[in-house]
Amino acid sequence: MKKEMKNHSVISPSESKVEKETGNPSSGIGDENDTDMERLTARSRKGGLITIPFIIANEGFEKVASYGLLPNMILYMMNVYHLGFAKANYILFLWSAATNFTPIIGAFLADSYMGRCLTISLGCIVSLLGMMLLWLTAMIPGAKPPTCSPPLPCKSATPAQLFFLIASFGLMSIGAGGIRSASMAFGADQLDKRDNAGNQRALESYFGLYYAATTLSVLVALTGIVYIQDHMGWKVGFGVPVILMFLSALIFFLASPIYIKKAATTSLFTGFAQVIVAAYRNRKLVLPPPESGYYHHEKGSSYMVPSGKLRFLSKACVLQNPEDVTPSGAASNPWNLCTVQQVEELKALIRAIPIWTTGIMMSINISQSAFPLLQANTMDRHLTSSFEIPAGSFGVFMIITITVWLILYDRVLLPLASKIRGKPVRVGTKLRMGAGLFMTAMAMAVSAIVEHIRRRKAIDQGFLNNPRGLVNMSAMWLVPQNVVAGLAEALNAIGQFEFYYTEFPKSMSSVAASLFGLGMAVGSLLASVLLSAVDKCTKREGKESWVSNNINKGRFDYYYWLLAIMSFINLLYYILCSWLYEPCADQVKKGEVEEKEKELEQRSLRPDSPFRTDATA
Repeated sequence: MKKEMKNHSVISPSESKVEKETGNPSSGIGDENDTDMERLTARSRKGGLITIPFIIANEGFEKVASYGLLPNMILYMMNVYHLGFAKANYILFLWSAATNFTPIIGAFLADSYMGRCLTISLGCIVSLLGMMLLWLTAMIPGAKPPTCSPPLPCKSATPAQLFFLIASFGLMSIGAGGIRSASMAFGADQLDKRDNAGNQRALESYFGLYYAATTLSVLVALTGIVYIQDHMGWKVGFGVPVILMFLSALIFFLASPIYIKKAATTSLFTGFAQVIVAAYRNRKLVLPPPESGYYHHEKGSSYMVPSGKLRFLSKACVLQNPEDVTPSGAASNPWNLCTVQQVEELKALIRAIPIWTTGIMMSINISQSAFPLLQANTMDRHLTSSFEIPAGSFGVFMIITITVWLILYDRVLLPLASKIRGKPVRVGTKLRMGAGLFMTAMAMAVSAIVEHIRRRKAIDQGFLNNPRGLVNMSAMWLVPQNVVAGLAEALNAIGQFEFYYTEFPKSMSSVAASLFGLGMAVGSLLASVLLSAVDKCTKREGKESWVSNNINKGRFDYYYWLLAIMSFINLLYYILCSWLYEPCADQVKKGEVEEKEKELEQRSLRPDSPFRTDATA
């Protein structure tokens, strides 16, 4: 009788889909069916190309506002809050780490609990509050220490004033985590209609437009916002980002009625946690032989049995009792039993961790943006007698280098090499990653040489005790190090993503972006620890710190050489990791690997790649 009742309660997949999308059970009554169809028709009218300008504008305005605040922030903290260089840079490193880490948390919350639309909405509001708070530090006299004129002693910021400033940084980091974690995928949701023959092409166009807009936003931030801060002061310079962030939120909310808002589902990171917990709970099990059939897998999955690597994780997918699986084939408790695919996904991630750690050193080097700004501030930045490049805008040369390299590599070098050899040519991801690590070491070496020359000229011209003295040396000397650093990032960062994309199962393609963001966060944290250690160790016994507030008395060139040496050691570590790494071919179907390699040779990455090479072409 129970079996009969159970059979009578089964709902067909099509009916289940209607229930899920309309919220009403199918009852067979004509009026209710009409209502269901009306709601499905209304849902089909949502999304599409009309929503894309709103989503891209939201992300673009947010990036202009947030990226425009960072370059000159070291000057604001030193000149207005009277913080020492080491302390101010330490705070900026932590801010950068938080900004890179919160999107990972945001992605988890968006996928598992809140949904992407709500995550972006809350991110907009919190970012706006953070920028308003920062603007108030410039507007309210009591929010910052009183002004002073060196060599008179300056009053330091009080704990309450510092809290006010750091709170604004924290709010902006949380807001960025909400927007950046979900914006790109939310736009894809609006276009991802499987029944549309042009679906794939629409997605490709969207991702290309998205990253072109992102690149343009960063360029505007590093030039326009920085210029406003230099020439109109902090009140206007911080007020403009507030207006831009308000527009970002307003534009996003205006299109809310026409967005497709997909419900939250279980995220990949939840699956990783389930594998770890299940493997621990089943740690005393003896693994059955592969042909035993005691491994839980989804119907039709290519993952039938776990691989022989990292065998302790394979215990998470061992079937112990028939009750462990529901009649539909799903695990009754996913924290006790996982699928073979879940296990293999986590194994692929763990195997890639050593190579991932090699990219952290490059992230540390990228984080050193405050040093070139102080250098540029003491050099001749005139291109003509009437035009002067803002000190905070020299990072734009790195962005330009990345863009130019991607175009040349994808549209000129590869086609030319393929034509010469008569077959498709592709530089391997490991080689490009290694070349990027070598270039980042060279960038630090070039930076050390340029700083040595600048410091010597400053002392020769009598500016030893005057860190604000203008040295008779062109700031264009800083361009080569930015160009080399741009090449390093273009080679290693994009190489990293393509490496993960090739080695990981297709279901993990989104993990690559998370790994890169996590690497940037860890790099910023380690950069803060390194800076603090160098400051404490080099100013012992009354000596001047290498990272002194007085750039002419300090030895920033020594600090650059330290980074260069660490980068070369990291390159050797990468070579070792690359040599020891074994491809995950036994974890991915051979057909999928061949398909991915073919896609990479044709330079047409999957549309969910955050490093699509055609985005800047």
